Amino acid sequence: MTHRILIVDDDLHIREVIRVALKKAGMTVFEARDGKEALTRFAADKPDLIILDIGMPEFDGLDVCREIRKTSDVPILFLSARDDEIDRVLGLEIGGDDYVTKPFSPRELVARVNVILRRITSRGQDAKASTAPLSQGKLSVDPAQHIAEFAGKPLRLTAIEFGILRAFLTRPTLVFSREQIMSAAYQLNIQVSDRTIDSHIRNIRAKLSAVNCDNVIETIHGVGFKLGRCELQA
Repeated sequence: MTHRILIVDDDLHIREVIRVALKKAGMTVFEARDGKEALTRFAADKPDLIILDIGMPEFDGLDVCREIRKTSDVPILFLSARDDEIDRVLGLEIGGDDYVTKPFSPRELVARVNVILRRITSRGQDAKASTAPLSQGKLSVDPAQHIAEFAGKPLRLTAIEFGILRAFLTRPTLVFSREQIMSAAYQLNIQVSDRTIDSHIRNIRAKLSAVNCDNVIETIHGVGFKLGRCELQA
C-alpha cells in the first residue's frame, strides 16, 4: 500500500527535500505552504500522516495540530527550527506523535515517518498475538479494533499513546523504564529523548483526566512509570 503524506512548510526548498526523500521511499506526497492551506489539503487528500512545520507565520503548526485533533487522530510529525524543546514538547502534548529538528537528515526523517506508519499498519499483526481486550479498573483497550475507552467513554489516542497504554495493560504490575516505554511505542530502535516520553505520558494523563480519571499512570521516582488503578476520581 502506498502511504499518502502531507508536507506542510512555508519553505519551498524544505518541501522539495522532503518530497524527493519520501517519493524515493515510494510514498505519495501532497504539499501545503501555510497552515490554512494545510487544513484544506488535509480535508481533500486524507493523508496517512502529516509532516508539519511549527514555525509558520500567522496560522502556525501548533494551531493546525489543534484544529486537526478536533476531528482526527492522523499521525503528526513536527518539524522545528528552534534550538530549545519548548515547542516540541508542547506539540507532543497537544497531539503530535514525534518531532525532527531542522536542519535534519532526509534519511532520518523518512525513518521516523516509517516508524509511525508501521505502528499503524502493524496493528492487525500485533492483534494476532493477543486479540483479547485488555482492562484495568474502568480502562479498557481492544487491540484488534484499536479502541480505547474509560468508563464507557471513547478515548482519542495517537498511535504512540495507544501503544504505550497497551504495553502498560499487557503487564499491569510492571514498573516500566523510559527505555521500555520507548521500545513499546517506537520501532526500528529509533531513539527519542526522555522529554518526549514524558510528554506522551502527560498527554495520556490529560486525556484520562478529561474523563475523570486521575490515576491512570503512576510515577515511580528514580525508576519509571507503572499502571495505576484506572478508577473514577473520588
